[in-house]
Amino acid sequence: MALRDDVGQLFSIGFLGTTLPAEARALLTDGRVGGAILFVRNLESVEQICALNTDIGRSARDDEGKTPPLISVDQEGGRVQRLKGWATDVPSMRMVGNACERQGGEPDLAYRVGALLAREVGALGFGMNFAPVVDVDTNPANPIIGERSFSRSSDVVGTLAAAFVKGHQEAGVAACAKHFPGHGDTDLDSHLALPTLRHDEKRLQSVELPPFKAAIGAGVASVMTAHVIYEALDKTRPATLSVKVLRPLLRGQMKFDGVIISDDLEMKAVADHHSIEDLVQMGLEAGCDHFLCCKDVERAGRAVEAANVLAEKSPAIAAQVRESAARIRALKKHFLGMYAPPDAKEAKAILQAPAHLKLVDQIRALQPVG
Repeated sequence: MALRDDVGQLFSIGFLGTTLPAEARALLTDGRVGGAILFVRNLESVEQICALNTDIGRSARDDEGKTPPLISVDQEGGRVQRLKGWATDVPSMRMVGNACERQGGEPDLAYRVGALLAREVGALGFGMNFAPVVDVDTNPANPIIGERSFSRSSDVVGTLAAAFVKGHQEAGVAACAKHFPGHGDTDLDSHLALPTLRHDEKRLQSVELPPFKAAIGAGVASVMTAHVIYEALDKTRPATLSVKVLRPLLRGQMKFDGVIISDDLEMKAVADHHSIEDLVQMGLEAGCDHFLCCKDVERAGRAVEAANVLAEKSPAIAAQVRESAARIRALKKHFLGMYAPPDAKEAKAILQAPAHLKLVDQIRALQPVG
């Protein structure tokens, strides 16, 4: 496998519009990127979503069908649902957590919600869903997590996240635990600024990290990094870019051997401080396997070219690229197999299925009163 083909596996791109733009198509066709991420701006109807995902799948150079593109989406439930209006309107994970608590702490509902979300996104042609949120909601002033978290209790988050992951992945779609090593206690939105957490390492080990350990124990396919500085681990670089966080902690101490995915490299927490070329270099050195460039296709192209230049110049970076590409191909082989385009008619039979709506009604009925 050529090194440039391996580099391509390390990137997923976003774009504007409801059809695949020429510049994004070129990156896929040339093998310069290995995946795409879709947002509300890309979606119009079930038929259009299936057609777009089919186009992405058929455009990507895929090693004779052996390495299909990874098409991903954020379909968490609650306020982060890119497919709202077509898929089942799933309650927030806080509501799922409340319902589980009302049933004695049993995680079955979280397992079933994970499976529901996977069945629906999978029917539309997505192989990766960036869920669940594994952050612990310990800061009422947090502007970005809140009810996206299962609970304010670390133990509860871990138990329910593990069940969600099992349900989701047994239904055939890769899950992603986010945002490592924890975004729950920040008071800034990393889309807009760079948050810093000043907890000592003992606090991180007791509150923020256990839910990620639980998700890893459940076999989660991927973990997404947080654009957050954790001063106890690294005083200058956010986790996404830190050689002191990803390899020593996530790979070493926590023994995670799946795919490490960066949060969007266009978020202001990192984009306001570094060029895209520097972000790619620092991310690779830190140990990221896969990078998200969620909107600007030209910027994504620069990121890919930067990775190619680095890999050609540095044997260490080249080795990292090959290792990361192998992880990504393994994920694709497990969850995607050979590429098969989604069918809109079949998808409509799964989206908002009666059993799915019944589960949602059950969760809503179990909410605390008042």
